[in-house]
Amino acid sequence: MALLITILTNSYIRLLYIYIYLQMISYVKDPHRGSMMSALRGISSVTLLFLLSLGIIFFAEICMTQNTTIPVNIGVVLDLDTWVGKMGLSCISMALSDFYASHPHYKTRLVLNTRDSKSDVVGAAAAVLDLIKNVEAQAILGPQTSTQTKFVVELGDRAQVPIVTFSASIPSLSPSQNPYLFQATQSDSSQVKAISSLMQAFGWKEAVPIYVDNEYGYVITKYLTNALQEVGTRIPYQSLLSPVATDEQIGIELHKLMTMETRVFIVHMLPYLGSRLFSKAKEFGMMRQGYVWIITNGMTSLLNKMHSLNFEAMQGVLGVKTYVPETETLSDFNIRWKTKFQKENPTTHTPEFNIFGLWAYDATTALAMAFEKVGTINFRFQNGSVLGNSTDLENFGISQVGPELRQALFNTSFHGLTGNYSLTPGKLQSSSFEIINIIGNDGRIIGYWTPSGLVQDLKFANYIYDTSMENLKPIIWPGVSTEFPKGWEVPILRIGVPSTKSFNELVMVRNTSANNISTGYCIDVFRAVIQELPYSIPYEFVPFETSNEEAAGSYDDLIHQVYMKNLDAIVGDITITASRTLYVDFTLPYTEPGIAMIVPIKHRTTAWLFLKPLTSELWVTTGCFFIFIGFVVWILEHRVNEDFRGPPLHQIGMIFWFSFSTMVFANREKVTNNLARFVVIIWVFVVFILTSSYTASFTTMLTAGQLQPTITNINELIMKGENVGYQEGSSVLGILKKLNFDESKLKAYTSAQECDEAFSKGTTNGGIAAAFDEIPYMKVFLSKYCSKYTMVQPMHMTNGFGFVFQKGSPLVSDISRAILKVFEGGEMDKIEKAWFGRATCSTTSNSLSLDSFWGLFIIAGLASVSALIIFLSRFLYEHRHIVGCSSSENSIWNGIALLARKFDQKDPSTHTFRKNKLRERSNFVGVDTVGTVEASTLTSFPQTPSSFSDHTERNSISLEEHERPAPNYSNFNSNA
Repeated sequence: MALLITILTNSYIRLLYIYIYLQMISYVKDPHRGSMMSALRGISSVTLLFLLSLGIIFFAEICMTQNTTIPVNIGVVLDLDTWVGKMGLSCISMALSDFYASHPHYKTRLVLNTRDSKSDVVGAAAAVLDLIKNVEAQAILGPQTSTQTKFVVELGDRAQVPIVTFSASIPSLSPSQNPYLFQATQSDSSQVKAISSLMQAFGWKEAVPIYVDNEYGYVITKYLTNALQEVGTRIPYQSLLSPVATDEQIGIELHKLMTMETRVFIVHMLPYLGSRLFSKAKEFGMMRQGYVWIITNGMTSLLNKMHSLNFEAMQGVLGVKTYVPETETLSDFNIRWKTKFQKENPTTHTPEFNIFGLWAYDATTALAMAFEKVGTINFRFQNGSVLGNSTDLENFGISQVGPELRQALFNTSFHGLTGNYSLTPGKLQSSSFEIINIIGNDGRIIGYWTPSGLVQDLKFANYIYDTSMENLKPIIWPGVSTEFPKGWEVPILRIGVPSTKSFNELVMVRNTSANNISTGYCIDVFRAVIQELPYSIPYEFVPFETSNEEAAGSYDDLIHQVYMKNLDAIVGDITITASRTLYVDFTLPYTEPGIAMIVPIKHRTTAWLFLKPLTSELWVTTGCFFIFIGFVVWILEHRVNEDFRGPPLHQIGMIFWFSFSTMVFANREKVTNNLARFVVIIWVFVVFILTSSYTASFTTMLTAGQLQPTITNINELIMKGENVGYQEGSSVLGILKKLNFDESKLKAYTSAQECDEAFSKGTTNGGIAAAFDEIPYMKVFLSKYCSKYTMVQPMHMTNGFGFVFQKGSPLVSDISRAILKVFEGGEMDKIEKAWFGRATCSTTSNSLSLDSFWGLFIIAGLASVSALIIFLSRFLYEHRHIVGCSSSENSIWNGIALLARKFDQKDPSTHTFRKNKLRERSNFVGVDTVGTVEASTLTSFPQTPSSFSDHTERNSISLEEHERPAPNYSNFNSNA
């Protein structure tokens, strides 16, 4: 209606202007016009009277509209003696002024009815009851504290009056359980993700919450515990302080915290108690380097009201604070609010509003918008009129607009001073937090937490969840340190060392008049690991022994001392087992895991030892290739080489002789075919590799003396009923029982010497035939008796030795990481060599397998097949006329037979046979002219013995190679 009147008023004014303008135009066009004033006088008095009356009517309507706005009573319940209460009330008042100034046509007007709860729960309940019963407030802004809100929220639900609190932040205030509660502030549970991200970023494994002992304090611990557990952080202790704790009580609690290892503290309390806590912490020396302090939003939001002395005690503290985007609207509001508040409170100097004031402003704006959406219905209470100022709980009525107002608040969203504002689930949604670092008298922003992790700048949000500390700006820690603390501190680490009289190479305690000295393999490994840590750890070794230098108990008893926190750690030959991890934490194993069997060795001699260097598969493969290569060379040389011709048995013998003779390079037959030469070269190379490897392996077997274990498997021990040994007190006994060994066959020994003696006796004399123990013990044993015993491969896997720490100790992960560095750096091999020396006598087979040579055989095979294919292709091509004439089946077989005969014949076109023919022709000429030529030669050129022998040899070769009938000397003699 108000909007319609405004439009009609504007239309009336425009019509009046148009009418006057038209009258003036008509005057200008009139040739008989007079003066302008006479034209105006010409306007009908009736017309002017009509227009004037219409204007009066419109303005009267406007005045009536201004006087018909509907007042709506709302209640404001705050602790007006506190800064949050004063600031909140001022912001609420400004919110209404600003809202209706920008929306003058709205028909509803919120009327504030303020009550002072005086920081009292009962006072807050009485104020809310009074506002509902006697004022019929349609909504309540407040109360201020979580305890007050939790007490009065039932009143709002019963009267259907929305309770809109802008400062009560405990998570237990659930709008789902209280439908008329609107938590127009961030819940304390929303910041625990930001705190856990800091813990994850810096790798802190333990943290101690320090919180106030009331509803505000202990409700958050449930959410904080869950968030820290998700990132692997433990809470070993929770510190509670009374809201009215004295300095002495605070000092007692801080002294208790100083005696713990943890140096990360999360403080959740309001500034009036938190400032005293930090002052006392500085006095106790807990604000020095190595400590970490994190404060929650409850303190960071009120830092501007803290004294400079409190800031001095909080240097280096980290905090989580609600993020509010900087806008021009917010800057303008800041200036206007300071001016207004200074006028209303002239005694207050340099006022500074905080996030609670902004939430109060936006909550009031949301409430005004919601009432306007409800409309001008009857803002009354049903059955709520009671005479007098009665406050009986059973007499107040029910608001008739409560359900509509509740739904309107759910649907209200706008861009407020704190950003996008919405109360859709009954709670104010949060998206980002500032991570601040207190330096000087202010909190410096070092980064932000968002649902995607930690970032330095909100403009560059992460695409995946990332909590790396590199995403934060440099931090100044307590003690003005730039190196981030490790999060824990141990004055002196008390490390238990088992006291044992056997296997002293692993760990040994030597008592002197001055002190106890711990040595051994385990001790040296621990010292090497400590050197790899990025920080130093003071420690001392505490022998687990009695005054008589005897062991004070078993290894489980020693572990129980760590569980009872009498010791901080254990260094020694402690096996990692599942049952022990229930009470203590182990690092990664630093020894080879597994249980091995030790057995005596015997010298094995055999007539067939020469076959052992190669496996049976390699022997068979090598033999097959010898025959195959001989066959390929025979095919390639048969038509061109006399050495590969002759009777069938001779040729078969040549195949075997030629191929096997290459093994010792004894073949004297010349190879004339280039393809055969190629095959032989490749095969000779393969044979050279095989013979060299065979020689090396066979030599090793001979020099090693062929030491073989007497027993190679467990089943053999069980079947023969042999006695087996185990180290007394070790976990091997239980494993042997699980392997079905007869308990009567299990013999315990306490030292390496005793084990050797048991082996010497044998099973028949009450000794043992085999011993089982973990690999580190076996290495020590073999370092002394390697010539008599050997270790077979591990028979049963175990987890190896590990360092023991208290459950949840933050040192475990760092020590485990350092163990890996020692392994990778090679230091572990040096330590093992120093203590164990030559500790193993391996019984693994030295036989060479086919796996090592299959590549060579493939090369030789491909070379042979390729040469064979090339030869056959040439042969078939040269005799293609025979192949082409073979069409029918009989012709095919005839062609094959003919090709076979051709193959069996010599190839006269080869260089070898052409050379022989030339030599043969020379020999015939020499026979016909023997008398004259030789006489001439002898008289003219005297021959040297060498030339004579060469000539004779050539003639003899030519005569032998030339195939012709021998001369018939009988006919020659008869003719003579």
